[in-house]
Amino acid sequence: MSTTSVERHGDVAVFTLCRPAKRNALDDATVGRIGEFFAAPPEWARAVVVTAEGDHFSAGLDLAELTERSVTESLEHSLMWHRNFDLIENGRVPVVSALKGAVIGGGLELAAATHVRVAEPSAFYAFPEGQRGLFVGGGGSVRVPRLVGAHRMADMMLTGRVYDAAEGYGIGLSHYLVEEGEGLKKAIELAARIAQNAPLTNFAVLQALPRIAEAAPAEGYLMESLMAAVASGSDDAKERMRAFLEHRAGKVAR
Repeated sequence: MSTTSVERHGDVAVFTLCRPAKRNALDDATVGRIGEFFAAPPEWARAVVVTAEGDHFSAGLDLAELTERSVTESLEHSLMWHRNFDLIENGRVPVVSALKGAVIGGGLELAAATHVRVAEPSAFYAFPEGQRGLFVGGGGSVRVPRLVGAHRMADMMLTGRVYDAAEGYGIGLSHYLVEEGEGLKKAIELAARIAQNAPLTNFAVLQALPRIAEAAPAEGYLMESLMAAVASGSDDAKERMRAFLEHRAGKVAR
């Protein structure tokens, strides 16, 4: 039985983890399917939502697969997770995740690879690796400190601290906090809105923005100018600007 599924909602692909009996723990087969999907998402997909069956987003690495690997085998296993999650963060489509229940360990690493995160009140976040004699291996030590700071991640790993949904929203683990049961609906709504953007703008946000943020100011300003020129020079951008100036496009509203 497949551990994932894909459904179409207009221009949005909904990618679902389907291991509810395991709290959607991530075994190698599931991580591989994540990589296969994001390596070649459907041509019609302008945005993707990552969600999960059952009460939990993901309880992390499936410990049933944690055999006594050699150092080399463990290194290769971690690199495999990196390759597959990198296809989410640095892929061609924006990704929104709908979080609920356990978002811990590898599940939090998966969520951190997505671009926009929506949480329900049941969501809780933790890195229990420290208590299990492990260290994160799915990119968490790179992505999560960018969201909350290395000091907060160190606290989570050293003490086993658990953040609830409200606390996670407050420190930046999620962008939106919605009512119970509304996470997937909100995620699809946001993804549909993102899918309406000019493709070149979405590309710039996914590919250029992170590099600009990490660059020295002078290089960042140059990359920004180049990307702004490319985006504004596209036929799509010119038509959208004409529509705005001719009052055929909506204005920003709260």
